[in-house]
Amino acid sequence: MTRVLISADMEGATGTVLPADVTAGNPRYERFRRLLTGDVNAAVAGFLDGGADEVIVNDAHCGMDNVLLEELDPRALLIVGRNKPLGMLQGLELDVDALAFVGYHTGAGEAGVLAHTYLSHSVLAVRVDGRPLDEGGFNALVAAEAGVPVVLVTGDDLTCAEAARYAPGCRTVTVKTAISRHAAICRTPAATSTDIRREAAAALANPPDRPTTTPTPHMIEVDVDSPYLAERASATAGVDVVGPRTVRLQAPDAREALRRFRALTWLIGAGREEDWT
Repeated sequence: MTRVLISADMEGATGTVLPADVTAGNPRYERFRRLLTGDVNAAVAGFLDGGADEVIVNDAHCGMDNVLLEELDPRALLIVGRNKPLGMLQGLELDVDALAFVGYHTGAGEAGVLAHTYLSHSVLAVRVDGRPLDEGGFNALVAAEAGVPVVLVTGDDLTCAEAARYAPGCRTVTVKTAISRHAAICRTPAATSTDIRREAAAALANPPDRPTTTPTPHMIEVDVDSPYLAERASATAGVDVVGPRTVRLQAPDAREALRRFRALTWLIGAGREEDWT
């Protein structure tokens, strides 16, 4: 039995370019939920075309309740809701054979549409073992230590270029070409859906080898935009300030590294000052 997990983010979905497009409660958001669901449905259909027996979709954006269940391909299952132990990777524990990142984006401090790492502001860069990683790269590291290959990534052109570095051999679909943080040359849903479905099917027909990465300790460094946030983060046991705006923490393996990093972003996000100028 072949089981595929789709981690569905939103900033890299077809058409999204503005914060309002991906923010619940904004009038634009409902429109782009449908475009995100369309990208996900294309991937579901493609994986089933390619021989998957089961496709699980994990809603991975913000409140993690963005994909429209009533419009989702009925052959798929949807993991929805917050406070999931594995966050964006919930479902990885279900003995999956392949992993796809749909609607992903570039990381904090990088060019690309709506680029960020977990927090839209405050986090300027994230490094794991000295190597800059975006959300996709961090998630791919966790998946590699679990023996699961990343087989498909969709997003803007810069996201797809980065995916080729952290997941060699994966298929990519560029749904838009970045002009700036809030602008892109966008392809239509009809065009992107066709390509996502085709590449998802091809990803299973000729998948990359399963990774054989051994779980090992990792060092995570996070640059924030103000010293007071670094000081706040260091209130957590195991987090050290190593520069005016940089904190460091250690973890015994990639999964625990991601868990500790997620907790760190919650602390940083909760500590941001209100605008006062």
